[in-house]
Amino acid sequence: QVQLVESGGGLVQAGDSLRLSCAASGRRTFSSYSMGWFRQAPGKEREFVAAINYNGRSTHYADSVKGRFTISRDNAKNTVYLQMNSLPPEDTAVYYCAARLGIYYGIGVNEYNYWGQGTQVTVSS
Repeated sequence: QVQLVESGGGLVQAGDSLRLSCAASGRRTFSSYSMGWFRQAPGKEREFVAAINYNGRSTHYADSVKGRFTISRDNAKNTVYLQMNSLPPEDTAVYYCAARLGIYYGIGVNEYNYWGQGTQVTVSS
């Protein structure tokens, strides 16, 4: 079991940046998990944003955020981050952190066992 708590969301203007954080706690060491970020806009399904493997050396991004978002992790701090730059209004959504036991990340919602409560990101035009 792992508990995930996201933070860092808020209201920004188009073109601004935000950094989301996800703090993990639980009995297993944080490096036992690969991590992902997903988002869900109103009326839409939850979609993949970015993922990172257990040691941070491998990452993957959705095409819509590639080049603008960066996922990273600090295993010493049990935290995964999502740096979001050049935000357009279309990035408005609730952003969720997710954990998957194992060294390989996944890109599907069903591949993750543990989820945070989400943090709202609103980008105004």
